[in-house]
Amino acid sequence: MYLASFTYDGSDRIGAQIDDDHLIDFADAANATGTAFPYATMFELIAGGDAARKTAAGLLDAARGNDNIKRIPMADIAWQPPVRRPGKILGVALNNSASDARKISAPDHPMFFMKPQTSLLGHKQPIVARKHYNGLHPEPELAVIIGKLAKDIDPKKGMDYVYGYSILDDVTGNDMRAQDRVHYYALYPKKDNPDEVEKREQHLSYTARYKGADCFGPMGPWLVTRDEVPNPHDLDVICSVEGTVYTQDNTVNYTYRVEEVIAFISRHLTLEPGDVVSMGTAFREGDKTRKPLHTANYARLDGPREISITRLGTLSNPIEHDMSDPGDWRLPK
Repeated sequence: MYLASFTYDGSDRIGAQIDDDHLIDFADAANATGTAFPYATMFELIAGGDAARKTAAGLLDAARGNDNIKRIPMADIAWQPPVRRPGKILGVALNNSASDARKISAPDHPMFFMKPQTSLLGHKQPIVARKHYNGLHPEPELAVIIGKLAKDIDPKKGMDYVYGYSILDDVTGNDMRAQDRVHYYALYPKKDNPDEVEKREQHLSYTARYKGADCFGPMGPWLVTRDEVPNPHDLDVICSVEGTVYTQDNTVNYTYRVEEVIAFISRHLTLEPGDVVSMGTAFREGDKTRKPLHTANYARLDGPREISITRLGTLSNPIEHDMSDPGDWRLPK
């Protein structure tokens, strides 16, 4: 199924694609067929497990042969992120073999960070490039939606914890990353005397601002259930801005597979239904004449930005420029 969260006729709804131009609202379909459907949000549907998914699939099948179930034109809806308020959004860093040449040193395991719920944005909703964000660029990624509780899982069973997939643009503000960079001496217990500390020179930059600002998480349009995607490790990824293709890649180039990423994260954070794991940036340029992805600066481009992934559709967002001054965050002296 191709599931969606959307607003129509003044109310928030969840439903599924029934043809190229229309969706159904599961609540409408349930009312028309006398079916119990106690799932008002995508989170509730996911948390309902196999029973809820089978009920939704049954309603979609019923709608195909029942003219009394309303077809809602996609042109008339406002798209929302497929999961409106996931408990966690986790991004995997440098998870692409194209990143290897840029690694001066790196651990032998997935690295990940968190994005807040407030960064999320639906399909066709504008990415607002605010003046104080400075430069920012797209990072097209396969998003994995978790279907059930995962803690210390066996990677061989990792796919059992996947509910489905979506597209996520891990919008990144390189200028903010540079502004928040710290070169300092970190304090660690001494190896030969753990009761004392020693200084170690380090460079770091925290991700909260340059990965988690408002509009830094466009996602959608669909949550595509796992059965629709036989192999998540062989999906073409194309990203364009204003019609110019900046990257053309394939998920086969991920360094760590979906199962491995889920298993590794689950050893540190309990994954819950509805959580989103974004697998890392697809940024191979392909054609040598193509502009690098990191030059697709939203601060100077008007969009739309489009990301297409095999079987998942196309996530398209316009870009708006907000040149207003939010004012000084410092207290007056």
